[in-house]
Amino acid sequence: MLDLKFVCDHLEDVTKNLNRRGDYSKLLTSLSNFQQQRKKTLLENEKLKQLQNTVTEEISKMKMAKQDASQKISEMKKVSDTIKTLDKDLKDIEDKIKDILLNVPNLLHSSVPDGKDSQDNQEIRKWGNIPKFDFPIKDHLTLGEKLGIIDTERASKLAGSRFSLMKGLGAKLERALINFMLDINTQEGHCTEIFPPLMANSPTLTGTGQLPKFADDLFKIENTDYYLIPTAEVPLTSIYRDEILEKEKLPLYFTAYTPCFRREAGSYGKDVKGLIRQHQFNKVEIVKIVEPQNSYEELESLTKEAEKILQRLELPYRVVCLCSGDTTGFSSAKTYDLEVWLPSQHCYREISSCSNCEDFQSRRMGLRYRPSPKEKPRFPHTLNGSALAVGRTLIAILENFQQKDGSIKIPKALIPYLGVDTIG
Repeated sequence: MLDLKFVCDHLEDVTKNLNRRGDYSKLLTSLSNFQQQRKKTLLENEKLKQLQNTVTEEISKMKMAKQDASQKISEMKKVSDTIKTLDKDLKDIEDKIKDILLNVPNLLHSSVPDGKDSQDNQEIRKWGNIPKFDFPIKDHLTLGEKLGIIDTERASKLAGSRFSLMKGLGAKLERALINFMLDINTQEGHCTEIFPPLMANSPTLTGTGQLPKFADDLFKIENTDYYLIPTAEVPLTSIYRDEILEKEKLPLYFTAYTPCFRREAGSYGKDVKGLIRQHQFNKVEIVKIVEPQNSYEELESLTKEAEKILQRLELPYRVVCLCSGDTTGFSSAKTYDLEVWLPSQHCYREISSCSNCEDFQSRRMGLRYRPSPKEKPRFPHTLNGSALAVGRTLIAILENFQQKDGSIKIPKALIPYLGVDTIG
């Protein structure tokens, strides 16, 4: 959430910044108008309450002096009714202000390039060699079904479209990747491993920016305030919601494996076949909570930690900085995407997003820290990144390490986790 005073004091600059994402002019103008209305109503209300206090004292003195105070009492009855009306008006205005603020995305960092969509993203670097094949390339679904490790037909029977059923070495490969990623994040990235609840309440989802904006993409449990989590970012970032941390506790680094659940609203017809875009998928996440002055250094570090996993798995990838129009992360001020090479599609596809949310999430969730005993609490910066999306990593291994006979070579770093060097 943006700071209301900052928005109103710098309305032109904020509008210019947010319009790099889309057209937020009307929303911000409305916010400014409501804030002016709030100030006017608040001032009027405070004057009447001050008058009420003064006259109440006068009435008390008149009663002690046995004087008739009926006229003043009648006048104060009207003032009291007006105050009640203004109190209600003020609450209505403040609710509208809060509702607008909850639907306004984060400001973009100055280093984010301008652009309309993914075509305008800025390539930062590439790693690895794109494999060359002397035989027809198969996609991951064809490979997985022929090897008997992926069964989407029976998954569809069990749940519906956009679900998968992993079998035998396919299931073991998924589990091996999760353990491999967690080991790197905990042993080399110095993250504390968490296994959080797979459901979250609405205050938690509001704090990280999923609600109210993206309610349509969440699975809600009927007749409850519980939602299935769309990413481990939600519970990990919210562990200290509404708390004040001491400076010595920062930085905080968390990692977690969780299943993730998304309705994929608005993605009708996109990546329907295979494991690219599913309602349920596994992901290993990293969340950082840090002091503001260190957050962009931490963003670079977080991105390299995610890259390390791809490098150990010998998967070619590139890093891109998302342009203004493609920074769809509502809470993000700046995002790097890691895109892994998929031979069947002859292109790079996203496998991780690493974002700095600055104080946007911490302000929404009331998370603060105390820089020193004498200083007022401040909002820390929060960062998150996938390290990595497990299903998409599995896809990349199947496609990049496929052999002419349809078997799959296993990257050396993963063999101790899987127990075999080939799936075939």
